[in-house]
Amino acid sequence: MSSLLTIAVVHLLALISPGPDFLFVSQTAASRSRVQAMAGVCGIALGVAVWAALALLGLHLVMARLGWLQKAIAVAGAFYLIWLGMQLLRGAWRGSGAGAVVRIAPDAWRSLRAGLLTNLSNPKALVYFGSVFSVLVGPAASPATRWTIGVLVVGETLAWFAFVALCFGLPAIRRGYLRAARAIDALAGAVFVLFGLRLLLAGRPG
Repeated sequence: MSSLLTIAVVHLLALISPGPDFLFVSQTAASRSRVQAMAGVCGIALGVAVWAALALLGLHLVMARLGWLQKAIAVAGAFYLIWLGMQLLRGAWRGSGAGAVVRIAPDAWRSLRAGLLTNLSNPKALVYFGSVFSVLVGPAASPATRWTIGVLVVGETLAWFAFVALCFGLPAIRRGYLRAARAIDALAGAVFVLFGLRLLLAGRPG
């Protein structure tokens, strides 16, 4: 249960912190329509499902046979999480958000495809899913636990970005979120750094 809760919290913070997926959904909802934004949300959730399935069906099988690879990915994931946290903290300190430029798709189908590609185009997702799943979902975890985690992260993705899509057409809510983005980045950055340090300390001998 603690592993499920940890993954749920870390994944939720990753979703809330502004990034390419968030910018795509918010810009689509604000400048096009909520229907197109929801199509983009489905695409993003599909991308998360792909990453989660790869981690659940592939990485853990390899790691079960190669202990050193599990430790190497855990260390790589820890440094990535620390780096990500530092980037968020630096952005919060400087007052700069995740200012990526996102192209808005002209219809629902293209919006779904664009959402999928926006998510899959981030190679850091593989390290993120691989590190979290490999450390917190050990080889002894049951298939039910693995699929529960997969459904959890996809469900969280759908719920959060559906909320963003439904709300971001409202100018007042959009302005309020942007005012809070600096504090959200700072909180998420601190949590990612602490989680990365926890992974490093867990992998130390003795």
